Amino acid sequence: MRISVIGCGYLGAVHAAAMADLGHEVIAVDVDAAKVDALAEGKPPFFEPGLPEILASSLDSGRLRFTTDISEVAGASLHFIAVGTPQSENSGAADLRYVHAAVDALIPHLGSTDVIVGKSTVPVGTAEALSHRLLAAGSSATLAWNPEFLREGFAIKDTLSPDRLVFGFGEGPGALQARSALRDVYSQAIASGTPVVETDLATAELVKTAANAFLATKISFINAMSEIAEVTGANVTELADAIGYDARIGRKFLNAGVGFGGGCLPKDIRAFSARAQELGLGSSVAFLDEVDAINLRQRERVIARVIADAGGDAAGLRVAVLGLAFKPHSDDVRDSPALDVAQGLLAAGADVVAYDPQAHGPALLRLPKLNLADTLEQVLVGADIAVLVTEWPEFVALDPRVAGDLMAHKRVVDARNVLDPDTWRAAGFHYSSLGRP
Repeated sequence: MRISVIGCGYLGAVHAAAMADLGHEVIAVDVDAAKVDALAEGKPPFFEPGLPEILASSLDSGRLRFTTDISEVAGASLHFIAVGTPQSENSGAADLRYVHAAVDALIPHLGSTDVIVGKSTVPVGTAEALSHRLLAAGSSATLAWNPEFLREGFAIKDTLSPDRLVFGFGEGPGALQARSALRDVYSQAIASGTPVVETDLATAELVKTAANAFLATKISFINAMSEIAEVTGANVTELADAIGYDARIGRKFLNAGVGFGGGCLPKDIRAFSARAQELGLGSSVAFLDEVDAINLRQRERVIARVIADAGGDAAGLRVAVLGLAFKPHSDDVRDSPALDVAQGLLAAGADVVAYDPQAHGPALLRLPKLNLADTLEQVLVGADIAVLVTEWPEFVALDPRVAGDLMAHKRVVDARNVLDPDTWRAAGFHYSSLGRP
């Protein structure tokens, strides 16, 4: 099929490269000329494992092109909207200006049987509004919704081999054609047994926001339990293991620690709350405000723990911060707990040195005064205390004997509960974590 992808950020660049890898002819459009030029040269502007390789092969095949000229989408039959929906500056609501602008820019170049497919995460009701926008402009193109469920660090796999596909359609005459087009574009995944949920537009929009709200709630729940565990002497990891055996609950996302971050969960739960307020149903998701509050409180708990474990005074304290990205296998520092911990320690007067395998550039854009080390060993040299805030494999596998030889004092705060306490204590470390004795 000949398809277009509007927006070449994280979602759009991955989707365009993956669709071309599946054999489709893809034209990807973005207003950022520098980003387009970089992608056209096979250089992603962000870190995502496997993307450089699939991008290079798709470009070499001739099936993938990047452009700033929206008119080049003419002739494509399927148009994916993959632009960002950031949090509004003055509220928790989603900023939909880029979604609206993308559709408006597409309209003059649409054929009568074209299908626009929303992939961006939007508040429920957005698709209905966009359908009216198309009608008002005199376009007979059909709108469908196909939410994304990408995990940063695994985005290529999640696009090529998704765990489910959700298609949302309206009631117009083009719904059958849209269904056929989406089943064609994802034919390989469907043939391999990927479940397909076909539903209405509103449900398709809600699937993504509800999924993110549920995951955020699960993470904040176990972090709330970690607070109680610390006061009572319980072990939150063993608690999670025990309740995780219940098939109704499950063990995934029950890992207590510094909390969630990134460009999706935090802003999506805030946007969900804002939309519910608009619908007069704020009480239905009022719990999400506390989910958000618990998550942000975890960052403060880690900052306080580091200072307390080092003697109670941050002034002049040399802290080695291990990690800056919000999760491993990513360079994304948007709403990153790790970056907030580093910033909070700096504000308290500590001498902070940080190391992350991939996120130095993005971190410096947000925190220019941060001192960075070139290697894991370098960040530990002379440190009074280390705090692990992003669970990169090299941090998890760090030998405490090696760390102890480099540091001024043997102290570590495990803000992700991924290190073995007995091993670190046996090496002479003062070890502490969240919710474990």
